[in-house]
Amino acid sequence: MEGWELLKIKGIPLRVHPSWFFILVLFTWTAKGQLANALTDPLPAWMIWGSSFATSLLLFCSVVLHELGHSLVALNEGVKVRSITLFLLGGFARVERECPTPMGSLRIAAAGPLVSLILGVILLKTGQSLENKSFLLNNLFSQLGSLNLVLAFFNLIPGLPLDGGLILKALVWQFTGSHKKGLQVANASGRGLSLLAIVLGVWLFFKGIGLSGFWLVMLGWFGLTASRSQTQILEIQSILTELKVGKASGRRFRVLEADQPLRKLSDLRISETTNQGIPDWILICSSGRWIGYITDEPLKELPVQNWDRYSLLDFIKPLSELPGIGEKAQLWEAILAIEKSKNGRLLVFNIAGLPSGTIDRLDIGVAVLKRLGLKQLPKSILDIARTQNTYPLGLTLPQIVEAMLSSRIVDDLADSKSIK
Repeated sequence: MEGWELLKIKGIPLRVHPSWFFILVLFTWTAKGQLANALTDPLPAWMIWGSSFATSLLLFCSVVLHELGHSLVALNEGVKVRSITLFLLGGFARVERECPTPMGSLRIAAAGPLVSLILGVILLKTGQSLENKSFLLNNLFSQLGSLNLVLAFFNLIPGLPLDGGLILKALVWQFTGSHKKGLQVANASGRGLSLLAIVLGVWLFFKGIGLSGFWLVMLGWFGLTASRSQTQILEIQSILTELKVGKASGRRFRVLEADQPLRKLSDLRISETTNQGIPDWILICSSGRWIGYITDEPLKELPVQNWDRYSLLDFIKPLSELPGIGEKAQLWEAILAIEKSKNGRLLVFNIAGLPSGTIDRLDIGVAVLKRLGLKQLPKSILDIARTQNTYPLGLTLPQIVEAMLSSRIVDDLADSKSIK
């Protein structure tokens, strides 16, 4: 969820998503209607619209403060905040990883509603003090105070992705010791509440309360989308601990004998049917034994007429220089190793310590998608992922693994499998 960056607060980029402008106009229109109905004496149109616009802008300033409450506590808990984004349904603070402790997660989740609650009380008190002095200012502060209280209590509803859902997740995590159980309980609660909001919204729509019904349906749809996304992430995390590297690996290496001339390496490169992505590794054997690998550097350094004078053995490098992983390792371990490697690919070794294949981002992505039910990807998508050396369909597997490690989901999944 990106947008245009406005400024930085404590080093945190504040962004505005294009959808925010729609909600700004809608809120201004709604505030204008409320103000017009509350007026006892007529005011110029520009003053009504100006006050309504100010109310909308200050409301979103309150949303920014709400998200800053989350963000500053997150920083205090050692969690880096990437950005704060204003969008159609409010604000969103994007963090680098989840807090590794349940109580830290609870403090981060509770900070936003607490800021809104304090703001609401202060603004309402300020509005009361201006009751007999300025109708516009009294209305402005009273409206903002009430909206901040609504923001606080609405966010405390116990269902993901709301703050109340995050608090529920943290509490279940604290009492059960399982982050996965906390996530499942909060996700189920959020899904149920989202369905209820959609049903209630449709009912209000048919009762003639169109705007309120529309917002409830929108919020319910957003909640269901977030719930489906979270359910899929949980499924991916389970797959990453169940699948072994050997099941997902391919074979992007070629084999040559050590006593062959260097020209053989050139012939092999010319005969390759594809140049997409990173070229295949060239592994070297001698009398049936793996003894190393060779790069294309000798072809670049030596004149063509000298390629027959040297053998591959003259330029061999040890296999230990290549990033590798065992075929019995879990898939999430391969993702970590790939992200640390230079070219995003690993040599896979069997239990005897011999090369048995390779694994890269595309191999892992295809294996995960197959387990999710997507058996065959279009060739165009595979070609793009191979060429760019990326996970297909934009899978954010490194971030999912980081979340697994920071919240000890790996331990939870390992424990659940040992019980079966």
